[in-house]
Amino acid sequence: MERTYGRAVAVVWVLVCVLCATVPAEEPTRLRLATTTSTDNTGMLDVFLPPFEKRHNIKVDVVSVGTGKAIKIAENGDADVILVHARKLEEKFLADGHGVNRRDVMHNDFVVLGPTEDPAGAKGETDAVEVMKKIAAAKGPFVSRGDTSGTHVKELFLWETAGIKPAGAWYVEAGQGMGATLTMADEKGAYTLCDRATYLAFRDKIRLALISEGDKRLYNPYGIIAVNPATHPDAKYMEAMMLIGWFTSREGQTIIGNFRKHGRILFYPDAVPDVIKK
Repeated sequence: MERTYGRAVAVVWVLVCVLCATVPAEEPTRLRLATTTSTDNTGMLDVFLPPFEKRHNIKVDVVSVGTGKAIKIAENGDADVILVHARKLEEKFLADGHGVNRRDVMHNDFVVLGPTEDPAGAKGETDAVEVMKKIAAAKGPFVSRGDTSGTHVKELFLWETAGIKPAGAWYVEAGQGMGATLTMADEKGAYTLCDRATYLAFRDKIRLALISEGDKRLYNPYGIIAVNPATHPDAKYMEAMMLIGWFTSREGQTIIGNFRKHGRILFYPDAVPDVIKK
């Protein structure tokens, strides 16, 4: 009797295993994230997203463009959540009813890069506006993102503050992401404005020197925003809020704070800043 019972249990267990093996796994929900090239080019998302995707069975489809384009994609209803870094554009996105529940995620800063020979004589100048004035006065070649990205918006702010409208053969608009713009500036021996995270990620690939850093006007905060389901009914709001929760959770913030290049933190957590050990 016991032997028969044991065999029956074994048979049932084999059947269960077979059934489990043949039942297809549930397809993951797909969530569309429109974000900046800096979060993608640095490799941060490659580290940050997999734990979220595995835990929630959600596949995050990343579209990496400048902030302006990311916002436009969301306004057209082609994204569920955005991670961007241009506060005025973010506020307009919210005010126009396209987004809800913005949260601070992280920050870094911008730096001015340029050729090692520094024809503008700007190296070491900590006033970013003075740097732009020197570059313009020397007509030192300058490569702009030219793509309404957060970096481009900051650059235009610096030119405007300096009272300069850049134009002429010395000023080139790349119309591309930060990585491509850095490569172009490097090839041309030109100046450019870059977020520090992308600079650190690309530092070994380019010859450009660090010309200026430290001006408080170069502060670069990132925010995450869910697309408003009242305006865009097809937006996956619940999944977007789950991703926002992951970005702002202690665990998620720890991953951000631990992501480094050359021993340097690329993005400083803002939602839970104490995860970085002093």
